[in-house]
Amino acid sequence: MAVYAVGDIQGCYIELQQMLEQIRFDPAQDRLWLVGDLVNRGPGSLQVLRLVRSLGDSAITVLGNHDLHLLAVAEGAAELHRTDTLDEILAAPDRDELLAWLRQQRLVHAEGDYMLVHAGLLPQWSVKQAASLAREVEDALRGPDYATFLARMYGNTPHAWDDDLAGYKRLRVIVNAFTRMRICTLQGEMEFRFKGEVEHIPEGYLPWFEVPDRKSRKATVIFGHWSALGLKVMPNVIALDTGCLWGGPMTAIRLEDRQLFQVSCKNPVAQNW
Repeated sequence: MAVYAVGDIQGCYIELQQMLEQIRFDPAQDRLWLVGDLVNRGPGSLQVLRLVRSLGDSAITVLGNHDLHLLAVAEGAAELHRTDTLDEILAAPDRDELLAWLRQQRLVHAEGDYMLVHAGLLPQWSVKQAASLAREVEDALRGPDYATFLARMYGNTPHAWDDDLAGYKRLRVIVNAFTRMRICTLQGEMEFRFKGEVEHIPEGYLPWFEVPDRKSRKATVIFGHWSALGLKVMPNVIALDTGCLWGGPMTAIRLEDRQLFQVSCKNPVAQNW
């Protein structure tokens, strides 16, 4: 059995198909780990959801910010943005089944020495604590009052973790760290406007994974979300968002030997919004 982790897909269905062909993915034996953002901005979000769902237990996906945005829009908790490409999903005959399946997906996946997450982990969080906090959000998403959670999910504050946080403020910080964070201070204070390259990070901030003595450093964290960061393969960090949507390749890595696989983008979006 081989485990392949794949970077952000964002509706790039053709490239995902080609990647599965290149790695000769066998759902009966292999496993696919997806870093989230299955949908949006690309042209084939509906097809991506259908394909990943059809793979059943052979595919594990964590939720990204665009996946949560789709769920919020579907519940009337958020409005479509000009650049969204979610209409086909929202109008699909199997819309309800796909959205119900998406709500059941996790925020993080921890297995062996690896942790899969869309954006990152706050430096104060161990792998064990991160998994526990993720379950709090997953329970809210899967519960009967999930529409209220989605409506209260948005916002940049609080911008740092506090063990005493409660209610929707607590859940919001957890969601923002797992699905939106790129940089933070040494104390774990998050900043969400920055999307650029490392050399342009604002003073006082650094990539979340470079915070000294972060509590998750003994695990290898696999993540995406930060296309300007690009591919980064380190002993305890694997960043896989290589910007397929914007004209870069789609990237996968086989975890057993860290062999890389890439598929060229076929129809890049004109610009990085």
